[in-house]
Amino acid sequence: MTLTAHPSRALTGEIAVPGDKSISHRALMLGGLAVGETRVTGLLEGEDVLATAEAMRQLGAEVIREADGTWRVFGVGVGGLKEPATALDFGNSGTGVRLMMGIVAGHPITATFTGDASLSTRPMGRVITPLSEMGANVHAREGGRLPLTLTGAQRALPITYPLPVASAQVKSAVLFAGLGAPGQTTVIEPKPTRDHSERMLKAFGADVVTEEGPKGMRVIRVTGEAELTPCQIAVPGDPSSAAFPVVAALITPGSDITVRGITLNPHRAGLYATLIDMGGHIEFLNERDEGGEPVADLRVRASALKGIEVPPERAPSMIDEYPVLAIAAAFAEGKTVMRGAEELRVKESDRIAAVAAGLLANGIEVEELPDGMIVQGYGGAPQGGGHALTHMDHRIAMSFLVLGLGAKKPVSIDEGRMIATSFPDFLPLMRGLGAEIAGESA
Repeated sequence: MTLTAHPSRALTGEIAVPGDKSISHRALMLGGLAVGETRVTGLLEGEDVLATAEAMRQLGAEVIREADGTWRVFGVGVGGLKEPATALDFGNSGTGVRLMMGIVAGHPITATFTGDASLSTRPMGRVITPLSEMGANVHAREGGRLPLTLTGAQRALPITYPLPVASAQVKSAVLFAGLGAPGQTTVIEPKPTRDHSERMLKAFGADVVTEEGPKGMRVIRVTGEAELTPCQIAVPGDPSSAAFPVVAALITPGSDITVRGITLNPHRAGLYATLIDMGGHIEFLNERDEGGEPVADLRVRASALKGIEVPPERAPSMIDEYPVLAIAAAFAEGKTVMRGAEELRVKESDRIAAVAAGLLANGIEVEELPDGMIVQGYGGAPQGGGHALTHMDHRIAMSFLVLGLGAKKPVSIDEGRMIATSFPDFLPLMRGLGAEIAGESA
């Protein structure tokens, strides 16, 4: 469904964005591995997370949504999952499929994993390699792609696994598989990635130890064959979803918005540090701790941005936010240099190529790099007036709609339906702030 964002009046108001997607996935999965009832509030009810909920049901956990939006998960314990009768369909969710592969690898069962056309093009080799070392048997399409069938080990082997590339998904898959292995399973990160898995494993009673290694590395150890205990989880707002109204407010003159209850986990807040470095007016209000996660309300006002060189080591803490950062960079004075984000090449789309093409279509100068891009900002509103191809990627879609709100001419996208995978209420929420976006998303 084609959508068009028109130059908008000032955005104003107070909003809450959906619950954090990363935390939502993990809450359902670990709730299913605990013994007893876990209650989850604030769960993101986007298509990606709902696919995880259905997969947990197929694996034997009872997952119920109450009328008030509370989710109840009755877990079967580590080692207690059953073999699913049909394939586990994860739609567009790379996080869901990779983490669930880790969980299944730690159980002596066989499951087939499928996804939509986009997910089926994404390589799973980075997860298959360590899980195979732990005793799992994987049959996949050429290039390690979906659909694939995974048979877990009769008794998973604990391993020590240095990550070739910093990836929270691969780390989490190995740690989750390690729950079913005797002894300690160890993951060594070349640089820190988001630590939601470690935090939530501890909340469920797992023995998890994190140590700082040499040269910025991080070592995480989980002790397997443990009994997880259920808990209550309040999912905070997703900083990746909040990025879109935040950047829209920064680039739309006269805007002043507040976004409530966003997690500011230091491994997720890289975008906000970067926008502040660029001169963005972002205040952190009512700072607090919720369920082990640092949380705050964000007040954001329209700002004159300047181009910067984004520290490459910041990439893991903002990997999903580079597309919308590129939009902010288009409005900044001078060049913004983004490096260290090679993982963007294997997301829902090749996000570096997709963003660069969309910027060029809207008259914005950009140089594509192997691991990022250089955007030449206008020091104000760029021309706009172009049509961006989303490649069925929800973050590309939302990013170019944000561009259209601040550009001189409207910006259209070819498809908006996939926005529901992560941000089902994106259109009504943005329109409620004053954004002028024409068209409907099915």
